[in-house]
Amino acid sequence: MAILTALVISFFCGPWVIRKLQQLQVKQFVRQDGPSTHLGKEGTPTMGGTLILFSIILAVFLWADLTNFYIWVALFVTTGFGVIGFADDYRKLTRKNSKGLFVKEKILYQGAVALAASLMLYFYPTFKSTFSVPFFKEFMPNLGAFYIFLAIFVMVGTSNAVNLTDGLDGLAIGPVLIAAGTFMVLAYLVGHVKIASYLQIPYVSGSGELTIFCGAMVGASMGFLWYNTYPAQIFMGDTGSVSLGAA
Repeated sequence: MAILTALVISFFCGPWVIRKLQQLQVKQFVRQDGPSTHLGKEGTPTMGGTLILFSIILAVFLWADLTNFYIWVALFVTTGFGVIGFADDYRKLTRKNSKGLFVKEKILYQGAVALAASLMLYFYPTFKSTFSVPFFKEFMPNLGAFYIFLAIFVMVGTSNAVNLTDGLDGLAIGPVLIAAGTFMVLAYLVGHVKIASYLQIPYVSGSGELTIFCGAMVGASMGFLWYNTYPAQIFMGDTGSVSLGAA
């Protein structure tokens, strides 16, 4: 239901969001020294990530167990990185060019959110910092405090990876859709004690609820993709790419 809810919200609210962004002159600014194929995207409405985030958050609040710790961590990371992306997009609009937050400034803010999320997980009573290595089921080293640094690296790295990918029609939202679908399946497997035991993979109590969160990401991405495919009517901007990458 989370997939369907987020899909319906994203798909049916899309035209209204596009019109509103056009009215507010919220448009894409392209670097003049970039590829010539990118220049044609100048003026396309951006900050469509607000639509994606709204769809995800609403679907999660409707269908997820809000007493679940992992749901709140996922929402914290997604919203926190979304605010950073929004600030980056807003600065581009005020400057009327493609330069948003300074790189060091952006990394600092992202690192702060990632650090907070990592600490929340690390000090959660039932959390285990063991690392599962694919194809080596008996080899599960305990990362200890190093887990915090690894988690920060992964969140900041994937966030900026998606951010760098965005800019062409459907280029970023497609991989995000596939990744979210994959993590949805993984969340269900590791959150089900019998299936996890049968497949000999780590069981994480309570993580199965993240299936709802990932499903909401899938639905919201599918709805947005309809308007982001060639010729793109809207781009997600840093508001979407930074938050979805970290999520």
